Amino acid sequence: MRSLELIDAWPVGTAAAGVVTADGRRAARGPVDRPFPLASVTKPLAAYAVLIAVEEGAIELDEPAGPPGSTVRHLLAHASGLAFDEHRVMAEPGTRRLYSNAGFEVLGDHVAKATDMAFAEYLRQAVFEPLGMAATELTGSPAWGATSTVDDLIRFAAELLAPRLLAPETLAEATSVVFPGLAGVLPGFGHQRPNDWGLGFSIRDHKSPHWTGATSSPATFGHFGQSGTFLWVDPAAAAACVALTDRQFGPWAAEVWPPFTDAVLAELTPNG
Repeated sequence: MRSLELIDAWPVGTAAAGVVTADGRRAARGPVDRPFPLASVTKPLAAYAVLIAVEEGAIELDEPAGPPGSTVRHLLAHASGLAFDEHRVMAEPGTRRLYSNAGFEVLGDHVAKATDMAFAEYLRQAVFEPLGMAATELTGSPAWGATSTVDDLIRFAAELLAPRLLAPETLAEATSVVFPGLAGVLPGFGHQRPNDWGLGFSIRDHKSPHWTGATSSPATFGHFGQSGTFLWVDPAAAAACVALTDRQFGPWAAEVWPPFTDAVLAELTPNG
């Protein structure tokens, strides 16, 4: 795909990117086997493991977890009321979209206790191993502590396009708006009304500004990371895209990522 060549001009030391479509086509650019820190792109991976734990019956979405009144569902949807990086309650559950790393750490502990297994090991056995993601590992927080490659994340993106580890209806729920209408800050892009999220996945909807493209469908879901990384899935295009870099997120990313996504989508659907 010619659109992937745009990463060559990004103001970063190293970048790698890949695209996968629902019918199995793949394209990539850059060192796709090089591990990069994912930062918050870790969250969709962790959320997938949590959802598998739900399907296995180890936990339930609506069981208590986190602050009083909060559930697993609240934690996944950044609606528990926990602060960004502290285990401190900032709001009543379900009233604000407070993006919370602490919430995902509570989730990891909750799954570990329920399964009698360290969360990193549960994530490996539930997600990485069955998808063949041999180069991916979680060595820190379930919110931001994973490293991976474009090759591995393309495997995960393919799973998001056609789930095998989760029931399709479970993934559909996870990538639909949970607790609709909640306002909040989308990190790096300011206050959004509403700031819609699914269960561990950011939902594109009509957010503006945003890290995906102007032509991305409202149903697009995924995540970006402060390490200069992103993964999106656009159901309307039946495709997903991953990009990993070695430069921290900043104005450069907000400038180059949206036109890059638009170029990828235009090449995938040249006739609109």
